[in-house]
Amino acid sequence: MKGRRPRPLDDGDRGRTRVSLIINTTKLIRWQTSGVSIISNCTTSAIKDAANSLREGNLVAFPTETVYGLGADAQNKVAVAKIYQTKGRPKDHPLIVHLSSIELLDKWARDIPKYAITLAKAFWPGPMTLILPRTDLAKDFITGGQENVGLRVPSHTVALSLLKEFESQGGLGVAAPSANRFGRLSPTSALDVWEELSDYLKPKDLILDGGQSLIGLESTIINCTQDLPTILRPGAITTTMIYDLLDLTSELKTNNSINQIKASGLLDSHYSPIAKVLLSGVPVSGDGFIALAIFKTPNGAIRLASPTNNKEFASVLYQALRLADGKKLERVFVIPPIGDDIAVAICDRLQKSASDLNQNS
Repeated sequence: MKGRRPRPLDDGDRGRTRVSLIINTTKLIRWQTSGVSIISNCTTSAIKDAANSLREGNLVAFPTETVYGLGADAQNKVAVAKIYQTKGRPKDHPLIVHLSSIELLDKWARDIPKYAITLAKAFWPGPMTLILPRTDLAKDFITGGQENVGLRVPSHTVALSLLKEFESQGGLGVAAPSANRFGRLSPTSALDVWEELSDYLKPKDLILDGGQSLIGLESTIINCTQDLPTILRPGAITTTMIYDLLDLTSELKTNNSINQIKASGLLDSHYSPIAKVLLSGVPVSGDGFIALAIFKTPNGAIRLASPTNNKEFASVLYQALRLADGKKLERVFVIPPIGDDIAVAICDRLQKSASDLNQNS
């Protein structure tokens, strides 16, 4: 597709029969599959239609720089319930509300600490979610009954265009967890969304195709309800970046043991393919293998990805794990990257995908 970069995988065949898609880059293209429309050329008109669809209570999957989200009007209880039903997500798991700018922050959050404003000004639009005390606008069906709400301003052009148009039509925010079945791998392309959710989405729901997600891992989640921030989920906005920005003199906490705030992706078991993920040991013939390019492929193993650095590792990780499932591999061995950059987030996701709590392990 126009604008997509090649996937840095060793084998592009994901082992599934594809539906052919012919792209006309000058017109709005709708790919009708199981009644679900994939909009592959996100024109101004297409964005208006998608925003209107959200206002009507339908779901719209859309790209962000992290992963694809499954969006609904954050003020519409019935529409938000469709997200939970489509994903198979527990109803006490809060959703992240996506906004077009920091200007809408005080509509959803109150008692905002100065450091949270500093973080928002520095990293929004971008891959960061702030957990803040909620206003009355954030209802229990968004927060899972908690007194806090997760807020984010994504940087993807299509996402921002959709949010701005939605707000121009009277909306105030789009609730959007990742567009996958609960506990499974987050999608990083429109096709991933279709493969995950086409059996669950309704004919009036839409998928906006904005190409491959650049980062490939979910946003950094930061608890901003206390005197100092706490990182609940690592991501592309790293501890070092936050520490340097805020000029902190005490150690930045990276756990959630004090107040047990619930947020997306905090379960011990999550981000899981069907294949069993192993972070140690030696693969044998027929096992999948993911590692930086400096590591040679063990004899007989099936190389799924060869990223050249940690940033690329993050961007291809979920693709590679989906490739393993497409090839019906039973086991995937991964050599996790090392570092204090996005490698921390990669290792977090790998630990969750490899958890013994996973049903497929």
